[in-house]
Amino acid sequence: MQLRIVPVNGIDPAFLSRLGLCLAERFLYDVVVERSLSLSRSCLNSARRQLFLPTLTTKLLREYGNGSLLMGITDFDLYKTSQRFVFGDADEQRRVAAVSIHRLRNEFYGEDADENALFQRTLKECVHELGHALGLKHCYNARCAMHYSNSIFETDNKMPHFCEVCEKRSRARS
Repeated sequence: MQLRIVPVNGIDPAFLSRLGLCLAERFLYDVVVERSLSLSRSCLNSARRQLFLPTLTTKLLREYGNGSLLMGITDFDLYKTSQRFVFGDADEQRRVAAVSIHRLRNEFYGEDADENALFQRTLKECVHELGHALGLKHCYNARCAMHYSNSIFETDNKMPHFCEVCEKRSRARS
């Protein structure tokens, strides 16, 4: 299985390389970091100053096609119709996921930048969204990567991997 990571508007290559290595280790996939997808700020909802998540996933699929698992990483703040914001989302049928690092940054909360915290949060959210892309549902175990994060505190509390139950479910779906 191949996972293709697509940076949106130039995410740090070293950050993406490290992320790719961690995801390859967790999922045992070949991970490829693709060329950057360029999106202009005109794609944002002008009133909200956020990117509508289905716009991003549609552009990812149009540009990079189907066939392998796609993971878009963006610094744009994302939202869905039913939610004020999302850290990320996934579509199991289309095998596409996206994660925004916008609200994963300490700076969003008025704190000093912390690259390690940003990386750990991004890894956890990527594992979560890839779990959805592979058919997993939310988990009630607050430490599991598949637990729904309603806030950054819940993301920080999670592990960057599945609990034993979700791990068994993911293996059964492979």
